[in-house]
Amino acid sequence: MDYSSFPPALASLLTTIRRDADDASNPVMAMAHMVGMALDDGRLGHEDIAELVRTLRDAAFLRRAGRLHRYVGGAGQDATHQRLKMCVETLLANLPANTPEAFAQAVSPTRFAAVFTAHPTFAVNNDVYAALAECASQPVLPDKAPYFETHRRSAPPTLNEEFDLATQAIARARDAIDLFTAQLLSAARKRWPESWHTLAPQPIIVTSWVGYDTDGRTDIGWWDTLRLRLRMKLFQLERLAQQLTVSGASAPALQARLSRAISIVNEQIEATPASPDPQAVARFADLLVNHHATALQSASELATDLQDAIAAAEPQAQLPLAVARAGFLAHGLALAHTHVRLNATQIHNFVRQKLNLRDDPGNPAHRRALLNRVNEALTQVTPVAVDFGALLSDPATAGRLMMTIAQIIKHIDADTPVRFLIAETETGYTLLAALWAATHFGIADKIEISPLFETEDALANGERIVEEALRSPSWRDYIRRTGRISFQFGYSDSGRYIGQLAATNLIERLRLKIHEQLVLWNLQDVTVIFFDTHGESIGRGAHPFRMADRLHYLSPPYVREKFSETGIICREETAFQGGDGYLLFGTPELAGATIASIAENLFTPLSSASDPVYEQPDFSADFFSSISEGMTALVADPGYAALLGAFGPALIDRTGSRPPARQSAESATGSRLSHPSQLRAIPNNAILQQLGWCANTLQGLGSAARRHPDTFETFNTSSPRFHRALDFAQHALASSDDRVLKCVIQLLDPGFWLDRATAEPSKARRAAFLSLMKDLEKLNFSADLQAMFRRIQADHLALREAWEDAPHGSDRLRVLHAVRIALIERIWLLACRIPFFMPRSGFNREAMMQQILCLEIPAVLKEMDHIFPSGTAASDLDFYEPRGPREESIYIREHREIFIPMREIFELVREISVAVMHDIGAFG
Repeated sequence: MDYSSFPPALASLLTTIRRDADDASNPVMAMAHMVGMALDDGRLGHEDIAELVRTLRDAAFLRRAGRLHRYVGGAGQDATHQRLKMCVETLLANLPANTPEAFAQAVSPTRFAAVFTAHPTFAVNNDVYAALAECASQPVLPDKAPYFETHRRSAPPTLNEEFDLATQAIARARDAIDLFTAQLLSAARKRWPESWHTLAPQPIIVTSWVGYDTDGRTDIGWWDTLRLRLRMKLFQLERLAQQLTVSGASAPALQARLSRAISIVNEQIEATPASPDPQAVARFADLLVNHHATALQSASELATDLQDAIAAAEPQAQLPLAVARAGFLAHGLALAHTHVRLNATQIHNFVRQKLNLRDDPGNPAHRRALLNRVNEALTQVTPVAVDFGALLSDPATAGRLMMTIAQIIKHIDADTPVRFLIAETETGYTLLAALWAATHFGIADKIEISPLFETEDALANGERIVEEALRSPSWRDYIRRTGRISFQFGYSDSGRYIGQLAATNLIERLRLKIHEQLVLWNLQDVTVIFFDTHGESIGRGAHPFRMADRLHYLSPPYVREKFSETGIICREETAFQGGDGYLLFGTPELAGATIASIAENLFTPLSSASDPVYEQPDFSADFFSSISEGMTALVADPGYAALLGAFGPALIDRTGSRPPARQSAESATGSRLSHPSQLRAIPNNAILQQLGWCANTLQGLGSAARRHPDTFETFNTSSPRFHRALDFAQHALASSDDRVLKCVIQLLDPGFWLDRATAEPSKARRAAFLSLMKDLEKLNFSADLQAMFRRIQADHLALREAWEDAPHGSDRLRVLHAVRIALIERIWLLACRIPFFMPRSGFNREAMMQQILCLEIPAVLKEMDHIFPSGTAASDLDFYEPRGPREESIYIREHREIFIPMREIFELVREISVAVMHDIGAFG
């Protein structure tokens, strides 16, 4: 590693440390020790370490910007225009007939949706994200990163902040889609000058669940959802008004109508209640219900006016007007389509109360009876009226959400369907129950009920779940009426429980099973929507190297070909999650390149080349099931829960408005993590990254490769599908190092500190080491951690034997991990110097040390401020007596020598976490 950018004295010292550490059996721990000794004897100071961390962080930032630039195929506007133009030429060359009807058939049905979600991946400051996007958009990568003292957020994002960031990214996505639409219409204009202006292409749209996703959170009220949905309507109307103005066309009646609609929607937003206060809700209802005609109820109301404006416009204004009309009609009365989400249990609870169904849907013995009863109920259901009074009085989450959708459909946008995502769907009964609830509220034909298949059981049994629903005549009638059937696939939880590669294989198999079911039930005329909720990290199923590979990986050409053969239209949807996902739309240049990648994927003819992964299904099934077995065994290992729950949660900042499960650095945890399920998937993955081992991508791969080493090597070089899967492992190995993981486990091993005490000549340090040993024994991590590490290491060695040229972890990441280990040790040793104190409200020295060993430093320091007050400033007021001495603080030394350094070191520990995240390229 090159230290030439550091001051000469620091560079020389770091070079010496690095050289000496490389000779040790574990260079990571050796370097950590040497850094610690240099800090102890003054050869290194806090500012030296801070400069080292900032330099490595900024270098990682620049590498991340370069990867982002390459990921989308470059971000030059001229190159993007050329890519879009070539894409349109390919489309035209492959039309079945040279007619506007054939062209419309190719570009008018929506074939892809970019879904913007607010998953907790807002890991860095918003200004840093903006700078990262700007750097990635340059033709030549800057050689120096923009200066930021810290890349960390000052506080977790709020829901409103997430919404604002999402809508900014969505607006850039819409602009990029308009570029593609302009290319499509421009080509059509040349070929069919008499009829092109009647076309309204919408092959790519954007959707969002930001502000509407209530799964796992209780902080989003129905009033919040309506307020944010109205803001999306306002943005859409303002966008159209601006496009009319920019085009230069004269359409006074249309512009006046838009102006009135914008004005009333602004008033509706201002009147949206902040709580379920009946008086405020009544005032809001007046504006929403009695003025919805002025505010517009559907985009189609303006279709004729827009068509007339195009026909009457000057030639130079016609194309921009046609582009504006296409985008407006494609998205309805919102900047993006709407997704809502809740949990299957909430649907079950609502329908159980309404229909008096007491059986458990999760019990197979009860399932048939429940299916029969809900099917019968579907034939008898009569819609009820919905008003805001009913919404105020319904205690059921599912009921309130259904009624919220009903109010959106009646008073905000009557035409655009709302996606209704149901998490943890594990039985067809859930879908039929949701259909009954939607029919009960009169909105069944305006919502797209979509199961989320994410758990191992749901992915393995998804075919049965789909079949249970399709056996219902009511469900089939609903699908035929709406013309769509929707499915959502989750990569985060499935990947962390059975391994990312195995999860993707199960999802691909389920897609094929769904195809078989649709053919079986003669539903070939229905559009199938597949929504993949992966993120931008390999831990959540995103291909690490190229957007084009990501799209092929999520929607394999083999599966697309199967649907094409039977004439079933397949619409793909892909999630762009939080801060990481919005980066792909962080500038106009990046947004354009991302949309160009999507367009190329849609309109490039499928390759007919065979792939051995499908020709030898027995090997594929055995290989991926071996990965699943290996990861499942690791998840069940008590040492794995101990590893995730030790100090891993404290290494990462809170990165979203959604409440994290058992992950907070601000307060002590009341109990130990006993199973990975007690963490949400994204922090689970982020902790693995910070501990130096991407287990959810790697575990089980070694045993799978060892079973068929020759076939493994053959498939890696000859199968595009298999090779794309191993790209995940390549990136994971480049971001992992088992020696880093071993260091973490050593830190938590009482025996490690006993050995150090034995060899330590300093009496004070020896006492501190022995104290840490005793406190670590109380955590009782060691035996489970050691056994778990042997499991990981054995699988890793098996992988190295089968895959000799597999990449190794980077030197720069090892340096970051080593420095952080040295800093963690320094925090622990500082804790040993905290003076004795009397217990306070149940907080004693033992509780303090347990929290410090888990790196819950902010919570501990908050207690220390009470136990060892720093005093108040001396006052110069006259207190009418002879002046006594003014004491600044009796605990000034403790704060200066222990608590302030502890806080500063902990801030550096988390800054290193950001540097690691930049190097890996995404959070979690």
